[in-house]
Amino acid sequence: MDRQNRRELIAAYKGRKVRGGVFGIRNTVSGKILLLSTADLQGCENRFRFSQMTGSCTYSKVQQDWAKYGGQAFCFELYEALEKKEEQTDRQFREDIDTLYELWLEKLQGQALY
Repeated sequence: MDRQNRRELIAAYKGRKVRGGVFGIRNTVSGKILLLSTADLQGCENRFRFSQMTGSCTYSKVQQDWAKYGGQAFCFELYEALEKKEEQTDRQFREDIDTLYELWLEKLQGQALY
């Protein structure tokens, strides 16, 4: 890899849009939901897909059901996404996501949660 190509790749990575938000890992057998939030939605979804393919579970709260039903009994559900604004700090972005998480926790009240 030459220097110019490397610089272009680094600039593209730094210039990418950062998306965070609230998502759930739903057990399709029992209907229970593990509600989570992140500043990196794509990374979390990739980790979930990898866990399904390898049969490993990265979420300790669902570990018992994962072992019982298998990874294919779970699905990744995106509830709401936020795009980080250029002027926002990482901390401000995380606070917005945390607020969004609390709102979704209220919305899902009454449903079976892990």
